[in-house]
Amino acid sequence: MEKANSKILTISFAIAAILVGLTTSLLIKAFAGAFGVVARAADSDMVRHGLPVALGLVVFAVLQFNPKVMSWGEEVVSEIRKVVWPSRKDTTAMTIACIVMVLISSVIISSFDLISGFFINYLMK
Repeated sequence: MEKANSKILTISFAIAAILVGLTTSLLIKAFAGAFGVVARAADSDMVRHGLPVALGLVVFAVLQFNPKVMSWGEEVVSEIRKVVWPSRKDTTAMTIACIVMVLISSVIISSFDLISGFFINYLMK
């Protein structure tokens, strides 16, 4: 495996582990407000802080040291390196076209809403 790809995969796995830990922490906090059992368990620092960190470390270890995941990640990185990204000029032009289309659509939908609102109010009176 290339050294650059290995670094990319390790960083990606670390970010995934951080996201799992953060999600676990937020779920514990949310469930503590809804369920008394979770609230009592969340009073412990081991559950509130230790569980998210432990889950994050487990996710990182499983991803980093699994040969199948590493070979899959290597293939993903090599395929992403083959992608031809659009130039800055093309990206700017496509962004402007999208913004113009959204503005035109919003004007059309807003005018239909306004006209139908006036028509409904006229019929109701």
